[in-house]
Amino acid sequence: MTAPLRIAVTDPIMSAFADDLRRTAREHEWVFADLDVPGSARAAIDGADVVVCSRLTLDDMTGGDRVRLVHATGAGVDRVDAGAVPDGVALCNTGHHGAAIAEHVIMTALMLRRRVLDTDAEMRRGEWRTIATADAPYHRSLAGSTLGLVGFGEIGRSVAHLAKAFGMRVIAMRRHPDAGGAGTELLDHVYGEDQLYALLRESDVVVVTAPLTDSTRGMIDADALAQLNPEALVINVARGALIDEDALYDALSAGRLGGAAIDVWWGAPEGTTAPPAVQRFAGLDRVVLTPHYSGHAREVFVARAADIARNIDLLDAGLPLERRVR
Repeated sequence: MTAPLRIAVTDPIMSAFADDLRRTAREHEWVFADLDVPGSARAAIDGADVVVCSRLTLDDMTGGDRVRLVHATGAGVDRVDAGAVPDGVALCNTGHHGAAIAEHVIMTALMLRRRVLDTDAEMRRGEWRTIATADAPYHRSLAGSTLGLVGFGEIGRSVAHLAKAFGMRVIAMRRHPDAGGAGTELLDHVYGEDQLYALLRESDVVVVTAPLTDSTRGMIDADALAQLNPEALVINVARGALIDEDALYDALSAGRLGGAAIDVWWGAPEGTTAPPAVQRFAGLDRVVLTPHYSGHAREVFVARAADIARNIDLLDAGLPLERRVR
């Protein structure tokens, strides 16, 4: 029998699911990095066969000559530095976040449409303001509105499924509009990636789910936002940089949008201190602010740990890996 694999886990969130990770066909050597200790990730990876990480740098891989598999703990691999994964080493990802993020999208859309932020604040001030007691506005139902998806991967498909349950019309923009595949039966229309403005003009709720690439960075700029109707909602659950920060702030502060839900940001937090952009948008009404937690359901991480354990078994058996990115 071959020797057990040495597996380095450098993602502190996934380390909390160590028992789920260890549910492999046979026992292996597991090393969990303590990122509060400088150089801990590098030390854990030294001599490892498998690296389980949310981010990876060239420095981390200094002693990674034996690594055969780098397994990202989420769908995105944009925090794995270019060149950190040597040629011939498999890079895999995982997912399962779609349903949790879709719930967040619908929740925030309902919060904004039903003025939950405003009415909660009024009630806390002891005010009872409805159309029966004051000059309060009507809220709008999601049913009958059009939801536009910028991107149609796992998240987009999950959002479309829930949106249809709420009676919404769903349209999407994707790289290959005629590709078909899972979830396309939920779509009332599909636009190509060169038809963003057409999708925006038709949408009452825009949900950004596309991956961050050179071509998508800043794609929702001032001109794009100008295509939206003044009651439209913008919900970003992808990456902050897909939307031009200044353009979104200006449109919201000028009342040219109905509201926004921002779960992904421009800049990173310092520990528990939010990036500066959060404070900037906190001064605006009709904006729901969350700390990139839309996919943080416990069930998501249990399923991800199972994916990683399964790929470790496949590597150990010399079989093809699942969800291989490269």
